[in-house]
Amino acid sequence: MIEREVIVVGGGPAGASAAWELTRRGRDCLVLDRETFPREKLCAGWITPEVVRDLEFDPEDYPHRFLTFDALNIHVKGLSVPLRSPQHSIRRFEFDRWLLERSGAETREHNVRTVVAESEGYRIDDEFRCRYLVGAGGTRCPVYRDLFRATQPRPKELQAVVLELEYPCEWRDPSCHLWFLTNGLPGYAWYVPKENGYLNVGVGGMAEKLKHRGDEIRRHWDALVAALLRRGLIDTAPGAPGGYSYFLRGGTALPRLGNAFVTGDSAGLATRDLCEGIGPAVRSGLRAARAILDGAEYDLAGIEPHTAGNRWVRWGLERLYFH
Repeated sequence: MIEREVIVVGGGPAGASAAWELTRRGRDCLVLDRETFPREKLCAGWITPEVVRDLEFDPEDYPHRFLTFDALNIHVKGLSVPLRSPQHSIRRFEFDRWLLERSGAETREHNVRTVVAESEGYRIDDEFRCRYLVGAGGTRCPVYRDLFRATQPRPKELQAVVLELEYPCEWRDPSCHLWFLTNGLPGYAWYVPKENGYLNVGVGGMAEKLKHRGDEIRRHWDALVAALLRRGLIDTAPGAPGGYSYFLRGGTALPRLGNAFVTGDSAGLATRDLCEGIGPAVRSGLRAARAILDGAEYDLAGIEPHTAGNRWVRWGLERLYFH
């Protein structure tokens, strides 16, 4: 039996952030992830200035692709408005590996199957034992599944479904574009260029609303590809997209039970307006680590449920998604 004070299940931004904070303050920490890094990760790869500040890194020192946008180009039914705020794009293939390596934490490739609470902590697969447990394994995190799901099921109306593709592309337009209210999509489509010849394009929408309408996210992917070709943003149709789902921020979830914590997508923390997941993942991972280190409260109150600063934008997008 391998024993550590803290085990983090999942090596993405939430888990790596928790491990970084724990390790740099001298705590014994082990990260388990079912994959070997670097690994492909479907994600638009858009990060905010707050993420850069939370992780305390200088973009000029970041060793991989990092592209900055002065504004997000918002398109709503033919009207285009620049949302003035510096934003950044990264490739998750590179970013996640860098975060995990920077944490300095011990890591092991291990596909967690069962998590059991014991009197003195937690047992994982009869192979690992710990006093503190951080669930950072994404939407299908085994920590959430085995310890939280029975009493805290995720509301179906908060589930988003996505089709997207990141691929080599010599893009001409270095801007980030977001399209809302196109073809009745209860969500939005995006075009996110990456530095040095990569592009991420995708569509995401609320699964329950699509199902209720008899609609399918694939129809909106096909419409996006046609629109990108028509506008000259791409020259040829991209390949087949990949799909996944995750949950937007709810209201009353308890992200801690005993000495077990759920973070990021494990806790369903993507923002309710722009569906941003990396920022809440990083902040929740850091908060979980500080709760372990300092005995601080671990709740969601200090993790902003929205990305946009404008309250009318927030209100309009929530109406689009949930009403």
